[in-house]
Amino acid sequence: MKTAAAAVIVLFAAGLVGIAAPAAAAPVEHIANGTFDAGTAPWWSTGNTTLAVRDGRLCVDVPGGTANPWDVAIGHNGIPLTDGAAYALAFTADATIETTVTANVQLNAAPYTTVLSTQVRPDNTAQTHEFTSGLTAADGTFTFQLGGKADPYTFCLDDVSLTSDGDLDPEQIENGDFADGTAGWYSYGTTSTTVENGQLCSIVPGGLANPWDGGVGQNDVRLTAGAAYTLSFQAAADPGATVRVAVQLGAEPYTGYFSRDLEMTAIQENYEFTFTAPDDTPAGQVAFQVGGNAAGYELCLDNVSLRGGEPEPPYVPDTGPRVRVNQVGYLPDGPKRATLVTDATAPLPWQLKNSAGATVRSGSTTPKGVDPASGQNTHTIDFTGYAAEASNLTLTADGETSHPFDVTKTLYAQLRKDSLQFFYIQRSGIAIDGDLVGDQYARPAGHLGVAPNQGDTDVPCQPGVCAYRMDARGGWYDAGDHGKYVVNGGIATAQLLSTYERTKTAPTAGFGAALADGTLRVPERGNQVPDVLDEARWELEWLMRMQVPAGQPLAGMAHHKLHDQNWTGLPLAPEADPQPRELHPPSTAATLNLAAAAAQGARLWAPYDPAFAGRALTAAKAAYAAAKAHPAVYASANDGNGGGAYSDNDVTDEFYWAAAELFLTTGATAYQNDLTASPHHTGDIFTATGFGWGSTAALGRLDLATVPNALPDRARVRESVRQAADTYLATAAGQAYGLPMPGEPGAYFWGGNSNILNNAVVLATAYDLTGQAKYRSGAVEAMDYILGRNALNQSYVTGWGEHASENQHSRIFANQLDATLPHPPAGSIAGGANASLDDPFAKQLLDGCAPMFCYVDDINSYATNEVAVNWNSALAWVASFLADQSTQPTVTCTVVYTNYGTWQGGQGFTGQLDIRNTGTASVNGWTARFAFTGDQKLREAWMAQASQAGAVLTARNESYNARIQPGATVMFGFNATQSSSYANPAPSLVTVNGSRCSS
Repeated sequence: MKTAAAAVIVLFAAGLVGIAAPAAAAPVEHIANGTFDAGTAPWWSTGNTTLAVRDGRLCVDVPGGTANPWDVAIGHNGIPLTDGAAYALAFTADATIETTVTANVQLNAAPYTTVLSTQVRPDNTAQTHEFTSGLTAADGTFTFQLGGKADPYTFCLDDVSLTSDGDLDPEQIENGDFADGTAGWYSYGTTSTTVENGQLCSIVPGGLANPWDGGVGQNDVRLTAGAAYTLSFQAAADPGATVRVAVQLGAEPYTGYFSRDLEMTAIQENYEFTFTAPDDTPAGQVAFQVGGNAAGYELCLDNVSLRGGEPEPPYVPDTGPRVRVNQVGYLPDGPKRATLVTDATAPLPWQLKNSAGATVRSGSTTPKGVDPASGQNTHTIDFTGYAAEASNLTLTADGETSHPFDVTKTLYAQLRKDSLQFFYIQRSGIAIDGDLVGDQYARPAGHLGVAPNQGDTDVPCQPGVCAYRMDARGGWYDAGDHGKYVVNGGIATAQLLSTYERTKTAPTAGFGAALADGTLRVPERGNQVPDVLDEARWELEWLMRMQVPAGQPLAGMAHHKLHDQNWTGLPLAPEADPQPRELHPPSTAATLNLAAAAAQGARLWAPYDPAFAGRALTAAKAAYAAAKAHPAVYASANDGNGGGAYSDNDVTDEFYWAAAELFLTTGATAYQNDLTASPHHTGDIFTATGFGWGSTAALGRLDLATVPNALPDRARVRESVRQAADTYLATAAGQAYGLPMPGEPGAYFWGGNSNILNNAVVLATAYDLTGQAKYRSGAVEAMDYILGRNALNQSYVTGWGEHASENQHSRIFANQLDATLPHPPAGSIAGGANASLDDPFAKQLLDGCAPMFCYVDDINSYATNEVAVNWNSALAWVASFLADQSTQPTVTCTVVYTNYGTWQGGQGFTGQLDIRNTGTASVNGWTARFAFTGDQKLREAWMAQASQAGAVLTARNESYNARIQPGATVMFGFNATQSSSYANPAPSLVTVNGSRCSS
């Protein structure tokens, strides 16, 4: 773009009249009695110290031994904060010990967002700190946090001043200088919108008929009727174009408040306009309408500002009643706990009331103290003893009444379906059928090379990466963008496969009846294959398409990702994405994800589609061999334009996971040797903050513990899962909200909700392995946190709970930006609280938040509120486990499974199952079930009527052996065919009449 000295265009909306620059306002003092000549007022202190004026200074005696800096504090309220205003803080402080304390200027209510937080060394010298407020609030507070010291000391303060640079009209535009990229801005009808050299630049195609056929702008601009506004910006159009700038209502009927058609050139110019808003609305829109030009051009914007009107009120989350519950409900035979937020330190009475308002249970709370993750003083309400099924129950304590909830056995049956249904709606390369999922989610197929799409049927690599093109259609859109990532898709696929594979080994899972064909609304229903396997296959097929073709450099490896060349704005339907698509370089991490997921998919698909299973196993073996040949090919952390980088420079965990899955599928010694040689095989892989796409060793360990195999140290592997579960239970016991995650800020990070759920996966697996109810209870309480028992009183799952997330960051589900688009479908989980505040929208609202408060249900907050397939896969796994907990089978039998070996030629084997009645009553008629792990097929059986559906063999008694007396044994035998591609271990789960038999 051409550059030149910027011209200046200054206009009034009512005419072409120049605007004089306003005179600088004098600084305004916000501290009353900063010299303490009038005593201590209006200064305050916490209850564990007393303010006093000594020698003209404000002094406090700080007790020692407090845990946190905020446990002892002094401060001054009534500080007005203005977004964009500059402030200067000055004071002199001294202390009787060498120490540091924290000075904060912040909101005076939750989430206590800071505009200044600085460490101060009190040394009796004058100090000055300058800062700019990032928010507007009428009642900010200035505090010194003095606690957290082992020894007592005295702190004194004098000559305190806090001034601002005079009155500024409030700023209504977010990220107008584009320092935070495109955050807060939308675009449509353009071929790309990116930030270049600090400017927002959009490529506009020629031939758009009307100005509004393309645009760049910002929604949710607050306007006040009768208020004057100043709109200013810098802009250029190269090689020149007419651009309409408008301020209007951001939804039907798009009422116009201001509009100008500007003849822009390639020389950047300054523009400034004033107008008066005729209406009150929180849904205004500043729009640069770029259509209506015959030729294409590039529009670049900078320093966009709209000042005037009322200041946007400070963000204070609606946390609802102070009694925090699982807003969906509780299982009758599960734990039932809630959290009360209160200033009280002694126990308080509580009442559980039915839908008619009658008290059905009561008791006293248990004080838990201050919760580090939320900063709240909390009590626990435990009403586990209530087991009756009921609807619309409420808990009342300390004058507050909770959101309503249910107690029912079928609590999670629909959540299992909803969380799995998310994946179909997230599919790429297929039209989404509104008859299956609702008309609001219907859309044409995306990225099949139909204009304006440019892929994914014939995708080139990034320049210099490869000389070939690939058909990489299909798969799932990873998250809120249109990118597709192998490392994210790998773990998500594995968790969907494991959701089904668990049904073959967990006694409560009923061998998969609830996940059978016809249980989900997917196009493949009716094909006699479990729908969850059909859904996983959609992604697995794509993962295999990402494999480098034979004959090419790095053949057998997998390209790390595929996405747009440049970031696109919100909203944008997949079929409307005009960006070029690119394959990014192969990586070892992606290759091992492919190997692991394909190996697991092969053994699960073998009973249903042997040809596809064989293809998956071939791809898995080739990928694993390629990764061993190229063990250190890492994705670049800088490769993040147009899509996430997903870099990972430690792939030892992926090697372990892939070797484990290949061993479980094939039984081959080479893979066993690799996995047992890995440091992860005996290492502590279950970290406090859980596993995820970048730490996958736990996936291998969990499958080695549950999937039948001949690993010599399998007992130790299973014990490691139980030990990890005990650690998570201990963590949960120390948390006010009962979640298996530590309370420090580092435990609340991008996508942390999925890690909480993955810790619940470990707890649930420990229950499946041991049958010990404490592990089941731990998994149940983790879901309580997800569904509303948290500091924000927020259910993070759309459609589930009284106060649920519905504005997750997504280009497809963008109702918040365009009312004609849907919210995310029911069962979509948000990433959750993220103390790092990695997006500018969240940082502006929440800076300084306590960890559990670092979340906002807004589409602009991608770091706290995005959707992602690997987050929903964790939710689906746990929801499926919980949905299986409506019945608790009892053990009344033992079994001995004998494999008499393969026939000559190795194409089959003979097996036998002995069943012994260990109960005290006779069994009159029996049905035995177990599942194979590979492509085994029943040929015939004797002494039982046997059949096979998928991997599950069912044997029913003959008339002559129906009765099993206490202590007696019956048996049946069978012949089955099998190829040599798959392992053939003894089943780890055999049930008789639905009860698990010990072995």
